[in-house]
Amino acid sequence: MGTAVGRYALLLVMMTFFAMLALDITVPALVLSVMAMSNWLVQEGVPSSLGGSRTA
Repeated sequence: MGTAVGRYALLLVMMTFFAMLALDITVPALVLSVMAMSNWLVQEGVPSSLGGSRTA
């Protein structure tokens, strides 16, 4: 692996690995955040300013 082609191939493999590692952390964090927000909305209810019902 002392050739220039081998070095660039190794660089490409490492860049791909670390890019996928970042996505492996980001995507589950985003999914868990959406789940937490939807859970909060269900438990707290929709605020009256967003709801369409009005009192007389």
